[in-house]
Amino acid sequence: MHFENTREFALQLDQQDKLREHRDQFLFPKINGKQVIYFTGNSLGLQPKNTQKYVDDIMKDWADLAVEGHFYAEKPWWDYHERLAKPLSKIVGANEAEITVMNTLTVNLHLLMVSFYQPKGKRYKIICEEKAFPSDQYMLNSQVRFHGYDPDDAIIEIKKRAGEHNFRTEDILKTIEAVGEECALILIGGVNYYTGQVFDMKTITKAGHDIGAFVGWDLAHAAGNIKLELHDWNVDFAAWCSYKYMNSGPGNASGCFVHERFHNKKDIPRFEGWWGTSKETRFLMKPEFEPMPNADAWQLSNAPVLSLAPYLASLELFDEVGMDALIEKRNRIVSYLEFILKEIDKEVDSTFEIITPSAQKERATQLSVFLHGEGKALFEYLMKNGVITDWREPNVIRLAPAPFYCSYEDMFEFGQILKQGILDKKNS
Repeated sequence: MHFENTREFALQLDQQDKLREHRDQFLFPKINGKQVIYFTGNSLGLQPKNTQKYVDDIMKDWADLAVEGHFYAEKPWWDYHERLAKPLSKIVGANEAEITVMNTLTVNLHLLMVSFYQPKGKRYKIICEEKAFPSDQYMLNSQVRFHGYDPDDAIIEIKKRAGEHNFRTEDILKTIEAVGEECALILIGGVNYYTGQVFDMKTITKAGHDIGAFVGWDLAHAAGNIKLELHDWNVDFAAWCSYKYMNSGPGNASGCFVHERFHNKKDIPRFEGWWGTSKETRFLMKPEFEPMPNADAWQLSNAPVLSLAPYLASLELFDEVGMDALIEKRNRIVSYLEFILKEIDKEVDSTFEIITPSAQKERATQLSVFLHGEGKALFEYLMKNGVITDWREPNVIRLAPAPFYCSYEDMFEFGQILKQGILDKKNS
């Protein structure tokens, strides 16, 4: 498509946007009395307007029913989490039974590693990407230490080639092949948090299984952002937070996927709690754990319904729109943002370097941009002028125009603010 760097053209794209009405279903912060341009849906999504009602319903049930709300609320609390499984299964490409929602992301990854990191003999190594999100690094280091191994030996990091910003699938596959039968687990972020690169999860998962390893994915930046087919890709397990692209609120509950081939197994290593035991016998208080016949077997405690309510509210919107429509707009609005950046780059004679892959299959909502010659002062200028974005050292801004609520006019307006910030610096 031929783009133009004009407000008129951006407004024309907004008129053609099938999702434009959904923008009004979200609450935007304001700076200087004006609604912000919001680029940080990859960190914390905006609040859907329907969220308040979902939370208020639980508060009212608590007030009116107290403990009886577990069974007699309109949405009973004791099985509240089950309502999230069906819409989530559509988002991540899973069977409904393969989905559960509990705890938070790193907690869930630790719990899943109890089942899927089983070092024995010479098979004890974990493959991950270099400079993974710090929480994943801490988790992996602590897990291998817990099992008595040295992280410097047990953790194998896939490297980028010198001078390149992104990983090559061929290099990942070579690393997997080289580690071979020493590999117990491959655990990678499905979308790299820093560059926005999307990994070839299907190919990597198969390569891991070919050498006899378990394969799991941290989908913090992938769920609600890219097309996922976890069941068909034969992924062993995955977990994701819900507060980024899925707009459930700060620090909110995490989704989990466990492939159905691991269900109904009493002998699988797993930390157990009473919400993972059979619903039919749960309140008989039997001493023997009888696992639920699905991913809920990994549940520990009763569901935190006040956290799940905003998640359910957001999933209602996802169910209404569908991932295909979100991805269609995502592709166009990110391409338009890329065009705007390149146009402004030419106008101000600066040097922007987009380090996110240019190939559509290797990127999603996020563009990470090196602002060569610019410092944090430009980021601060953007923030003061109503552009909420994200700064990463040494001089990268991450821009994530979430398709639910970002407009094409936002992309144009951002370009104008960015240009003015650079010109003001040059003229000062």
